Amino acid sequence: MVNFMKNSHKPYGPYEKYIKRPQDFLCALIAIVVLSPVMLITGLLVRIKLGSPVLFTQDRPGKSGEVFKLYKFRSMTDAKDKSGNFLPDAQRLTSFGRKLRATSLDELPELFNILKGDMAVVGPRPLLVKYLSRYNSFQARRHEVRPGFTGLAQVHGRNAISWEEKFEWDVNYVDHITFIEDWNIIFKTIQIVLKREGISAAGEATMSEFMGSNTK
Repeated sequence: MVNFMKNSHKPYGPYEKYIKRPQDFLCALIAIVVLSPVMLITGLLVRIKLGSPVLFTQDRPGKSGEVFKLYKFRSMTDAKDKSGNFLPDAQRLTSFGRKLRATSLDELPELFNILKGDMAVVGPRPLLVKYLSRYNSFQARRHEVRPGFTGLAQVHGRNAISWEEKFEWDVNYVDHITFIEDWNIIFKTIQIVLKREGISAAGEATMSEFMGSNTK
């Protein structure tokens, strides 16, 4: 496994060093207040359509590979096979769950992760803990900063691009964090969500599992 504690990323300017984190906190707080009716209605619909728990929590690696609890609205059933194992995601993802993901409403609880400091508004998306041992040294650089609610990879294809392309965009962001770039990504994300682009990879419920790569 890559030693994430050796990451040497340092803020490139006043924005990243002094403004980005307070701005993230303020944006998340305002969004929670403004979107609270939407979150309440979404939570109620999840309870009716999918049952409880309403929230889905999962360990995800953040900055320097440190693990935190990610919050999302539940979008899949608990359907299992005869052996008690969960069925594939595609079989547990209902039409209601697909709509939640298509509109990104399932991700609204991540605003609380931003308040806590686990995440940023913009940054590489938090993936699965089991991927940590599969990254090469280049890909691991995505963990030099806080993971984001949205990111550069999300506005350049989302789940419709390859893992290698995603990581290229992630590291590109790590090396070019600016106020203008962050807000450009935010506005592009809104457009993409409204158009419902790049929701899933071809033939997948969302994205195929990352098994590692030999590049870089």
